[in-house]
Amino acid sequence: MKHYQYNATVKWTGNEGSGTKNYKSYTRDHSILIEGKYQEILASSDPSFLGDKTRYNPEDLFISSLSACHMLWYLHLCSVHKIIVIDYIDKAVGVMVESKDGSGKFKQVTLNPVVTIENEGMVEKANEIHSEANKMCFIANSCNFKIEHNPKTIIK
Repeated sequence: MKHYQYNATVKWTGNEGSGTKNYKSYTRDHSILIEGKYQEILASSDPSFLGDKTRYNPEDLFISSLSACHMLWYLHLCSVHKIIVIDYIDKAVGVMVESKDGSGKFKQVTLNPVVTIENEGMVEKANEIHSEANKMCFIANSCNFKIEHNPKTIIK
C-alpha cells in the first residue's frame, strides 16, 4: 500500500486589533498556502457564520474537492475506455445540516456533470463510468455519506 502526504498552511488573517475578544471582534478571513503552488487561496467562513462572501469557505472547497476528484477519475477512465471527452462541467450541490449545538455535517452531495463526447455509441458507457469514478475517488471514499450523481451526456 502506497502512502501519500499532503501539507497545507492555513493562516488566520482576521485579527482586527483585539483578537477573539468576542464573537464579532474578529473576521474569519484566512489564507491557504501550499508550498510550490502558484498562489494562495483567500478564504473565510460562510457568510451565515460572519464570513466574507467574496472568499472561498471550507464548505465551498469541500464540494469543489469532491467534484474535481470525481472529474479527474472520470476523465482517466474515459481515456482507458476510449471515450473521447470534449468538455466537462459540473455544478455540484451540497447540503449541510447544523445541529442544535452549532456543529454540522454534510448529509448530501450531488454532482451534476454535463459531459460532451464525440461518439454517440458511447453514451451509455460514458454514463456508467460515473459509478466507477465514484468508487475510485479519494475524496468520495473519505466521506461518510453517499455521493449522488446526476450526469448528462451530450454528443458533439
